[in-house]
Amino acid sequence: MTNVNERLAWRYATKKYDATKTVPAEKLERIVEAVRLAPTSSGLQPFELFVVSNPEVRARIRAAAWDQAQVTDCSHLLVFAAWDDITTERVNMMFDLTNEVRGFRNEGWENYRQKLLGIVAGRGTEANYQAAARQAYIGLGVALIAAAFEEVDATPMEGFDPAAVDEILDLNARHLRSVVIVPLGYRAAGGDWLVNLKKVRRSRENFVTDII
Repeated sequence: MTNVNERLAWRYATKKYDATKTVPAEKLERIVEAVRLAPTSSGLQPFELFVVSNPEVRARIRAAAWDQAQVTDCSHLLVFAAWDDITTERVNMMFDLTNEVRGFRNEGWENYRQKLLGIVAGRGTEANYQAAARQAYIGLGVALIAAAFEEVDATPMEGFDPAAVDEILDLNARHLRSVVIVPLGYRAAGGDWLVNLKKVRRSRENFVTDII
């Protein structure tokens, strides 16, 4: 059986996708579900995921992404969009959902709710957005691992104009801001300069420090 590290060694930031190949619906849904299950600070899930298959929308995003062909040649484009602020309403929404799903109210949990409300109120809108964006990157990491597990190629991309993508997807109306995008699909047989190159990572000795 192939283990997760073998799949991570296989994956790379695909530069050229085969536009004729589509990720099967069941694989796509497993990747999306993995993102939904990703851990986030205080369980807030302060970001949302957009799965863009519409070719016209992706063409517009490509224009806002330095004309990178992966955006339109891939099978599906994931857009991670963070909350533009961690508001009282959003914190309460998630804490109330937790109480509903678990079927009880916990005094310690409710005390933590009040503590968190005080933290986000004092931190301010931009700092709250930055905190939410960092949580979106946790979802990104999970997406890349899940895609590798499904033998689906994925390319994390920050090279785009967030304001333009926000406008294209009307994210402002939903109080969201785009953070990172990820084309999903299958590598082309030729034309990708990176495909056959060895993966380069620092050795364990130069990367990991053991504190014993």
